[in-house]
Amino acid sequence: MLDTSPVSVLSQLNPLIRLLADIIECHWEQYFPLISYELPDGLGHVEGKLGRKKVVIENKCYKTPQFRKLHLEFAKVGQELDILHCVMFPHPSYSLPMFGCDIVAGPRKVSVAIVDLSPANRELTLSSEYHQALSQSPVLEFSESHGLPAWGDIFSDYCLFIRPTDPEEETQFLSRVVEFLKIHCQTAVDSQTVSSKQQMSNLAGQHYYCTKQQQNGKTRRVLEKAFGKKWANKYMTQVLFDLPTKDK
Repeated sequence: MLDTSPVSVLSQLNPLIRLLADIIECHWEQYFPLISYELPDGLGHVEGKLGRKKVVIENKCYKTPQFRKLHLEFAKVGQELDILHCVMFPHPSYSLPMFGCDIVAGPRKVSVAIVDLSPANRELTLSSEYHQALSQSPVLEFSESHGLPAWGDIFSDYCLFIRPTDPEEETQFLSRVVEFLKIHCQTAVDSQTVSSKQQMSNLAGQHYYCTKQQQNGKTRRVLEKAFGKKWANKYMTQVLFDLPTKDK
């Protein structure tokens, strides 16, 4: 069972973030036997200052037979910025993409919402199984779409990167997250381990994904201002996007 103890920062975040966190954890609990994942000392809960604004970051991490790490991060910057960050890191021994989801919001509106199933192999391609399932998804219309960052070649053609402008668009975004989660979790449960050659391809793909994500300048700058460059680099490389090893 999941740890149901209260997460202090989560209870203070934008309602869409709280709802999304519940959706993600419910899917994890439904599909997988969850084991606690140990983060480096002192990085599970951290507090700092960004100017006069208090910064609080809390992390929840688990592992399963198919995933080396399931990561949920919640962050609050003063009263202006609420963040949810989620990545499901597969074991390289399974040919699974990277589920990623982020929301950046203020007290009343969401400025960024993104969800994707990103390729995690040397070829940067999704399997035909995923293509078939995702291609059947209904087309969703949003008023405002974001362009991908310069390092965004890691994302799939099915990536949704938007700013929802009303409750209806927020609901549509949540529906797409649920759809991706169901496809991904069920496929993972049904998956078998792959050959050593394919494992090396998966390892290379996940290394590429994590290295690219570490180039996210916006995230790094906020962390550096609140906690310093050395700490920010440690957090980016050991918590947010740690590189897998063959046996990890």
